[in-house]
Amino acid sequence: MGPRRALSRIRRVVVKVGSGLVTTPGEGPSSEHIGRIAADLSALVNEGREVALVTSGAIATGVARLGLTARPRSIPEKQAAAAVGQSALMWEYEQAFKKHGIPVGQVLLTGQDISDRSRYLNARNTLLALLGFGVLPVINENDTVAVDEIKVGDNDNLAALVAHLIDADLLVLLTDVDGLYTGNPRQDPSARRLETVEAITDEIQRMVYDASARVSVGGMATKLQAGQKASASGIPMVIASGREAGLLPRLLKGEPIGTYFQPRDDRLAARKRWIAYAVPPQGRLAVDAGAKKALTERGKSLLPSGVVTVDGQFRAGEVVALTLGDEPEFARGLVSYDADEVRLSLGAKTADIARRLGYEGVDEVVHRDNLVIL
Repeated sequence: MGPRRALSRIRRVVVKVGSGLVTTPGEGPSSEHIGRIAADLSALVNEGREVALVTSGAIATGVARLGLTARPRSIPEKQAAAAVGQSALMWEYEQAFKKHGIPVGQVLLTGQDISDRSRYLNARNTLLALLGFGVLPVINENDTVAVDEIKVGDNDNLAALVAHLIDADLLVLLTDVDGLYTGNPRQDPSARRLETVEAITDEIQRMVYDASARVSVGGMATKLQAGQKASASGIPMVIASGREAGLLPRLLKGEPIGTYFQPRDDRLAARKRWIAYAVPPQGRLAVDAGAKKALTERGKSLLPSGVVTVDGQFRAGEVVALTLGDEPEFARGLVSYDADEVRLSLGAKTADIARRLGYEGVDEVVHRDNLVIL
């Protein structure tokens, strides 16, 4: 048994539903399935909670509406399918929630809306205003305009970003399985569901299996990524089945439904959450072992003397990843200099920085206030 789930006082919830829960292959959105989800979410609202819904299904709906036999592969065709499907999907949600007297508002986001600080704050203010008006936001990635450079990529990670965007108290990912298993339950009869995950360790990562359905993009791997984002934000997360009516109200009453991901105790501040998870790194700084130890164990800033190599072209103020050699990144931060300026100051002592750059700059390549250890 893991830690007790303290969910009864949850006030603000982000719920994500996948394509397979709201659409029927070849037919488009399912009024029955969407109606069941709307009933559950409406029950939470009627209990006095604020709810935001992140939904997949626009492209799958557009594929059915256009009479296509397979999901498009090219970006323009996917965008066209999303344009057709998004309005039809939103109409279904509007009709479903109307039966419960709850107004809904459509919000379409791209990765750029989250990675750009001013747009991030604008999106936050809009979502909070909708909740303040008693409107339930229905959120999706803006697939009609998003290309690889500005895509979040999947709605599991988008839901986690939305959760810390609006300071949610809980993130729920509804899928076609009832939690995280030790193996693939469809193939391994001995696979068991984990009730609680206290931390997403390497062992937990190895449990992920390929369970992608024909209309699914995410799978369990992206759900673990979402769990890491939520945990760092101090937000508990639950993976549960979206096939069962009345599940969400029971979950919020504390029933051991699905798999519960415990949040970290040392919740990152909002600005550092943005640096760590909302902004894709624009470059990479490889540091030496001494610099990594100073950053991770002593809370120091990164100085030019600790930087070994610079990858990419970035500008001052952008996010970069920090690594020890070619190892996976261990931190991210806002860099104080352009990439070429960092290259000029590689290995420099503090007294030599101005001479190398030709002007008086700051001592730190990444200041500790702009640094997040992952």
